Amino acid sequence: MEKKYFAHETAVIDEGCTIGEGTKIWHFSHIMSDCVLGEHCNIGQNVVVSPQVVLGKNVKVQNNVSIYTGVTCEDDVFLGPSMVFTNVVNPRSNVNRRGQYTKTVVKRGVSIGANATIVCGHDIGEFAFIGAGAVVTKEVPAYALVVGNPARQIGWMSEYGHRLNFDENNLATCPESGEKYKLENNTVTKIK
Repeated sequence: MEKKYFAHETAVIDEGCTIGEGTKIWHFSHIMSDCVLGEHCNIGQNVVVSPQVVLGKNVKVQNNVSIYTGVTCEDDVFLGPSMVFTNVVNPRSNVNRRGQYTKTVVKRGVSIGANATIVCGHDIGEFAFIGAGAVVTKEVPAYALVVGNPARQIGWMSEYGHRLNFDENNLATCPESGEKYKLENNTVTKIK
């Protein structure tokens, strides 16, 4: 059976993976058993995708990223260079907590900046934007812009990745797409 994805000759792909059509896996990356990579993903150099991780369609994983068991990334997620997920709340070298992984869900369209850390058990809402170097220690709402250590919300982002500036009626327009958004009860929704 012909494979419908590309893997560089230095990539290691364990048995039992599901890899979608059009996906590319680059130099020195390790795709471990029982993980699922959707169609048209791009897995950069020196990436680790641990067992049972699920990546949706069109997920872009930049170089040196670690995605550990318990993580699910929905479609169109961007993971910046050297960012990392954790999966154990209280790791100790001498205590085996294998199988006690805390789950993290990264919703559709999220971007996570370079060198960010996502502490396990904190889901990230659709189209949220995590700044470079941020350390996420709590849930992130949809469309939120968070930065710093610990990460704190400083604004809202459009689906095209532009900061939203809300007017006196709590309405904002994305300067690139022209899409309109409403802020109500500390929740952003796109106006159809």
